[in-house]
Amino acid sequence: MSRHRTFGHSPLTRTHKLSVAGVAALGAAALAATLVPGHDTQASAKDETVAAAPVAFTSNAGAQQIKAVQAGVAHQQATADAQAKAAAKKAAEDKAKADAAAQAKAKADAEAKAKKEREAKAAASRSTQRTATVTQAAAPTYANNLDGWIRQSLDIMKSKGIPGSYDGLYRNIMRESTGNPNAVNGYDINAQNGTPSIGLLQVIQPTFSAYHVSGTSSNIYDPVANITAAANYAADKYGSIDNVNSAY
Repeated sequence: MSRHRTFGHSPLTRTHKLSVAGVAALGAAALAATLVPGHDTQASAKDETVAAAPVAFTSNAGAQQIKAVQAGVAHQQATADAQAKAAAKKAAEDKAKADAAAQAKAKADAEAKAKKEREAKAAASRSTQRTATVTQAAAPTYANNLDGWIRQSLDIMKSKGIPGSYDGLYRNIMRESTGNPNAVNGYDINAQNGTPSIGLLQVIQPTFSAYHVSGTSSNIYDPVANITAAANYAADKYGSIDNVNSAY
């Protein structure tokens, strides 16, 4: 009887407390086994040993589970970090490629623009050269005789808005100098006054200077300059050289 009372009132060991706190089902089973009547102290000790084994096993398993969970979390975190790094690296590479493409495009656009400008300048230069060539080719040539002088003077008169015709010029030239560009009147009143009439249309120097037409020679003996200045004077005084039929 004393053995049963001693067993029935023996306190729970630390192992039992861990078993009850850690795993409820195993602890309850172990406690029930220790309370069965007819077991001696050695049997109780044996039961305690048997009950303790699962508790120790259960504690190790829990630690392993915690470690497994921690390892899983660490693995997930490492995976997430690796993915984030990979995404950041890809984004940086994509940006670098985009920047390089943009720079290449800007360079290509600048080169194309520069080429277009060069081509435009070259075309303009060629156009100018062609225009100059055409102008030179189209420029009339004049014979170095009375006919050529009259025709050249008429073209200049036309460009300056000076009226007159071939006939009007020719008629007055033949009356005044008979077509001699070096003719000088040394006996009329102008000669007596020190300003003789000179050239194809017998113009005095003051009149030639006053009615000289730009673009022609400043030499009063030059046939084209002489004709053009005289026609300019006649246009001012008589409306046109065509209206002159005598000394003027």
